[in-house]
Amino acid sequence: MKPKHKPYSFLPLTRHFRALQSCPLMAQTPTSLDAEHPAAADQHVGFPARSLSGESWAERAWAHWAKLGRPRFIVAPMVDNSELPFRMLCRKYGAQGAYTPMLHSRIFTETEKYRNEEFTTCKEDRPLFVQFCANDPDVLLAAARKVEPFCDYVDINLGCPQRIAKRGYYGAFLMDNLPLVKSLVEKLAVNLQVPVSCKIRLFPNLEDTLKYARMLEEAGCMLLAVHGRTRDEKDGKKFRADWNAIRAVKNAVRIPVLANGNIRHMDDVRDCLEETGVEGVLSAETLLENPALFDGFRTAEWVSESEGTNLDGKLDQADLLIEYLKLCEKYPVPWRMIRSHVHKLLGDWFSLQPHIREELNKQSKLTFEFLYDMVDRLRSTGTRIPLYKNTEVEHTAGSYPD
Repeated sequence: MKPKHKPYSFLPLTRHFRALQSCPLMAQTPTSLDAEHPAAADQHVGFPARSLSGESWAERAWAHWAKLGRPRFIVAPMVDNSELPFRMLCRKYGAQGAYTPMLHSRIFTETEKYRNEEFTTCKEDRPLFVQFCANDPDVLLAAARKVEPFCDYVDINLGCPQRIAKRGYYGAFLMDNLPLVKSLVEKLAVNLQVPVSCKIRLFPNLEDTLKYARMLEEAGCMLLAVHGRTRDEKDGKKFRADWNAIRAVKNAVRIPVLANGNIRHMDDVRDCLEETGVEGVLSAETLLENPALFDGFRTAEWVSESEGTNLDGKLDQADLLIEYLKLCEKYPVPWRMIRSHVHKLLGDWFSLQPHIREELNKQSKLTFEFLYDMVDRLRSTGTRIPLYKNTEVEHTAGSYPD
C-alpha cells in the first residue's frame, strides 16, 4: 500500500537531510552496458563525483550545457508523441534538443519489447533527454543505466499531473513526498555517467517552489525544466503559465533552467527568454500541430499576433506529414503513435473534409500506402492550409538574448 503524505509539505526534509549525513550514498560502478558501448564513457567523464562543492558542481553543469551547444529550442516530452521520427522532423525545422516520451522505469527494466518499441534513437538524435517516471530509486537507476550511453541527460518526470500518474504514484504526485524525490535524484547523480535533469511543476506557493528547486539542485540535478503551472492547472488553454515564477526559479538556482508553457510561435519564444532569463524553452502541444514552429513558421491561428508581415511560407501540414511518414519508414514506431500524429497534423484539414477523416478512423490497421494516398486525396479536393512565416524578422538562436 502506498504511504500517505501531507500534500505539498517540506516538513519531512529536515529529518531526511540528517539521515543522509549519517548514511551517505556511495558511488557504484556502472553496469556492463558501458562496456558494450565504450565511446559512451568518453562522452560523459566523471559526473558521479558528488564530493565536489556546490559551486564546482554547478560549474560542471554549465560546462556540460556549453558542450552541447547551449540548445534553446527544445521538443518537450510527450507521451506517444515525442518519439524518434517526430523528434527528427522537429530537428530539421529548428529544434536544437529533444526529450523522449516519458518511459515507465519499472516496465522499461522488465520488458524487452517495451524497451525496443518505446525507446529508439540514432546518432543524429542529440542532444537528447531520456525521461523516466519512477517512485523507486533502485528501479530508476536500473532503467537509467540502459540508456545512459545514448543520451545527454537522464530526466526524471516530476511534473505529470494526469490521473494515471496519481494512480501510479509518480510525476507531480511525488510533490507530496519530497524525501522520495530527493532520493531519486541522488541515486542517479551518484551512480550515472551522464547528468540528471528534472522536469517539475510549480507549487501553489512560490517560496515552496524555490525550496523545491534548491533541494533538487543540492541532490545533484544539473538542469531544471520548469512548467509554469501547478499540478491542478492541467488545461493549458485555461491557465497561462507563470513566467514570473519561472524567472524566480532561474534566479534561485545555479544550474541551467528551461521554461515550459505558453509557447505558440517564435514571438513567444523571444518573449519567454527575455522575461524569464532561462537558457531555453520547451514546446509541446503547439509542435504537434506545427513541427516547424522553431523555424519561424506559424499556423493561421497565430498570424494576427505577429509583428510585421506574414506570408505563405510555402509549407503546409500535409507536407510535414509526408516528411514524418518517410521518417517513420526509416525509424519504425508503433502505429498508434503515427495515427495520433496524423490527426494532430491534419485536424484543420479534416474539419473541411470530414469524410476523409471518417475513412481514416475506419482503418483498424494502417499502412503507409493508405496514408500517402489519403494525403493525395485531401490535396485533390483543393484543400490547402498554409503555414505562415514572418518576412521581416529572421528568428535564429543567435538573435535571442543571452
